Amino acid sequence: MPTTPATAANSSSNGTADAIMLELVDESGTTIGTAEKLAAHQAPGQLHRAFSVFLFDEQGRLLLQRRALGKYHSPGVWSNTCCGHPYPGEAPFAAAARRTYEELGVSPSLLAAAGTVRYNHPDPMSGLVEQEFNHLFVGMVQERLRPDEEEVGETAFVTAGELAERHAAAPFSAWFMTVLDAARPAVRELTGPSAGW
Repeated sequence: MPTTPATAANSSSNGTADAIMLELVDESGTTIGTAEKLAAHQAPGQLHRAFSVFLFDEQGRLLLQRRALGKYHSPGVWSNTCCGHPYPGEAPFAAAARRTYEELGVSPSLLAAAGTVRYNHPDPMSGLVEQEFNHLFVGMVQERLRPDEEEVGETAFVTAGELAERHAAAPFSAWFMTVLDAARPAVRELTGPSAGW
């Protein structure tokens, strides 16, 4: 992936794991500071910038991922194609493309902004809190997936009907329906009315 000033500043050159910093924002999405990732998610949570990606195949099916069991937050649950946090100073669009490649080994095509949504979702399993100002993106996946097993436990392409069945039967991330509902107008524009989103 290309290196930007934000990604270069947040990459460790000596192989050690540096603290991951997030951008704190106010209710309008204006940056007001930074916080370490885990600290920002500890109750009651600090409002921070995030992104969520929804990628579809040419049949209009949504790519879901089941989060790896080793994830510190919401392990083993199903969620949207990719989600995460921009580094401080990194554009949400660049962060969405970067993390999609890092997690799934693909570069999204036709990736487009789909609005923002603000939410507060506690995770009862971990006690962590998602206080996020989330930038939404929709696009297509037209390459073979190469998931990073430390990030992604499983993937599945689902129709709108299959998603409803899966959502009723399996655990999903606390934020999933909130971000999907907020992105639906852009999803419908991308996939067309026949896909049923």
